[in-house]
Amino acid sequence: MTKEEKYMDMVSGIRALIEGETDMIAVMSNVAAEIHQTMGFWWTGFYRVIGDELVLGPFQGPIACMHIAYGRGVCGTAWKKAETIIVPDVEQFPGHIACSSQSRSEIVVPVFSHDDEKKVIAVLDIDSEHLATFDETDRKFLEEICGLI
Repeated sequence: MTKEEKYMDMVSGIRALIEGETDMIAVMSNVAAEIHQTMGFWWTGFYRVIGDELVLGPFQGPIACMHIAYGRGVCGTAWKKAETIIVPDVEQFPGHIACSSQSRSEIVVPVFSHDDEKKVIAVLDIDSEHLATFDETDRKFLEEICGLI
């Protein structure tokens, strides 16, 4: 299967899996697990907006940073800009927070409130142990998945 085919199948599966579920933690848990298992990424998870920081939410992979300030690192910057950020080489991202030296590339996708489409309520953070893992195909489908949440 191509990457695009995997994503298309995954979007359908996630849509069915979370339909009717109202608990955000349960939804994020299964979404992180499905993405991680299907795509084989190194770290896949959510950071939730709580007050003025991002707090670690459901994830798959090794231990991670628990708190990230607004505008800091890739996650905090994606929250501040309210847009997806793709980083081919995390060493080249100004202010990158190195939760692990094994992370080499990253994509962070904001999750918006259904009540206020401009309000970021969480971010989906995915790391790879390889350089330049993420592209516009990842952006397209991960933004669609985050829209389902």
